Amino acid sequence: MSAAARGGLPVSATSTTTAAAPPGRRPVVAALMLGMGLAALDGTVVATAVPQIVGDLGGLSVFSWLFSGYLLAVTVTLPVYGKLSDTFGRKPVLVAGIVLFLLGSLLCAAAWNMASLIAFRIVQGLGGGALQGTVQTIAADLYPLKERPRIQARLSSVWAASSVAGPAAGGLLAGYADWRWIFLVNIPIGLLALWLVARHLVEPARATRPANDEATDPATAGPADPAARRPVDWPGALAVFATGALLLTALVQGGVAWPWLSAPSLALFGGALVLGAVTVVVERRAAEPIIPGWVWRRRTIAAVNLALGALGLLMVAPTVFLPTYAQAVLGLGPIAAGFVLSAMTLSWPVTAAFANRVYSRIGFRLTAVFGMTGALLVLLAFPFLPFPGEPWQPALLMLLLGASLGFFQLPLIVGVQSTVPYEERGTTTASVLFCRQVGQSVGAALFGAIANGVLSARLGGTGDLDSLARALDTPGALTASAADHLRRAVDAAVDYVHLGAAVAAALSLLALLTLAPRRFPVLKEAAEGPAPEKPAEEAAA
Repeated sequence: MSAAARGGLPVSATSTTTAAAPPGRRPVVAALMLGMGLAALDGTVVATAVPQIVGDLGGLSVFSWLFSGYLLAVTVTLPVYGKLSDTFGRKPVLVAGIVLFLLGSLLCAAAWNMASLIAFRIVQGLGGGALQGTVQTIAADLYPLKERPRIQARLSSVWAASSVAGPAAGGLLAGYADWRWIFLVNIPIGLLALWLVARHLVEPARATRPANDEATDPATAGPADPAARRPVDWPGALAVFATGALLLTALVQGGVAWPWLSAPSLALFGGALVLGAVTVVVERRAAEPIIPGWVWRRRTIAAVNLALGALGLLMVAPTVFLPTYAQAVLGLGPIAAGFVLSAMTLSWPVTAAFANRVYSRIGFRLTAVFGMTGALLVLLAFPFLPFPGEPWQPALLMLLLGASLGFFQLPLIVGVQSTVPYEERGTTTASVLFCRQVGQSVGAALFGAIANGVLSARLGGTGDLDSLARALDTPGALTASAADHLRRAVDAAVDYVHLGAAVAAALSLLALLTLAPRRFPVLKEAAEGPAPEKPAEEAAA
């Protein structure tokens, strides 16, 4: 029996430990899609049920933490779960994540006030962090490079469908049943995913890299020692968690719960800075750090981290501000406004499915540059839409934006996962997703400040985008001239937000063109059976 058949693939200078395509791969893929659906739905399904939740539990002043708490827990745990999956394997981390998510869902359904619901949403987020990162990593483990876009396109389709269906499902459950069913419907889906993972996911034998190999590039690393597993860096995990928690709380609540220059904001940012310095010291001394130094020393990974961080930042413009624009400026209802945004989620997975045909010819970096250039042009075109315009006009731009970003994100994720061996893939994938999540938090804070600043300048005082949108939605509350003046102010605010998103797109292009190598140093894959073809353009430079 060969080493591959025994599940103990050697890690050579140019190989990755990749699970061969077993006959039982389809149930695992189904479990991954169910897990991705859980994580994606939970980000949108709660939004439309907020009035019913607040009416039942109260807590209007803090309900935003239903979303902020979940986002915070997901983001700060991504690096930790990525390292744990490299140390202990993907399966136990994914199983633990599903169990935590289901426990949080049950507790949310039993919540007795807003404080308890927020606390249980954080428990859900602790499980959601494991779902997001580990699902993406297992997808890369299961499929060789040539087939990887297929599974990524499926996961993108699940995410897109969940994003579109989430608000409608939440509204139906809250309106015709009870808001608690929003969380209870997770239970059968999660249990099915858990059963499929436990029964069908079989991981190859892992090889742990030598203790002195932390700073070594995979292309020059020697064989790994399977018996050299080191303890988890729990102090580093705690430091990363605490630093991320303070930073994201400052970004999410700044300008909302308190002014940016107030004592709470300054205290949170100062605490995050101090803890960040402590984290660097702890991680430099750790034998197996949660965020290894090579994540930023390797040009390819650093460039992808920065590029996807900028993607997270620019995505705030369409996902957060476009629905308000559609309702306040175009006069659409909530459902119709959601369909304007859904154009992006429909075209994204379609182009992602064809991205491999492009990058197999021109390479990962050039394909991503092509996609982000298209996104940059779309974002620059948004301020030129006529006022008030027709709904099909922003919908067309969103369709083009989704198509462009499909050519951007997938090649970078597939490419960066293909430059590292199996035992580093979880950490690498988590670092990419972590940077994207942090970018979203920074974008929400930055673009919120831009929008409110434009409104203040246009209206001659303080302005808030959400309150203006509610005023415009109240019939008879404003005269025709006053309503037109407010609509133009909202239109200008959203235009400036999209210009800011265009700057983020330009920064993403800059990171790729200046930091990313022209050809990603893709490792040869070792797996029993027919060897997948590696695009010649992606050979190591």
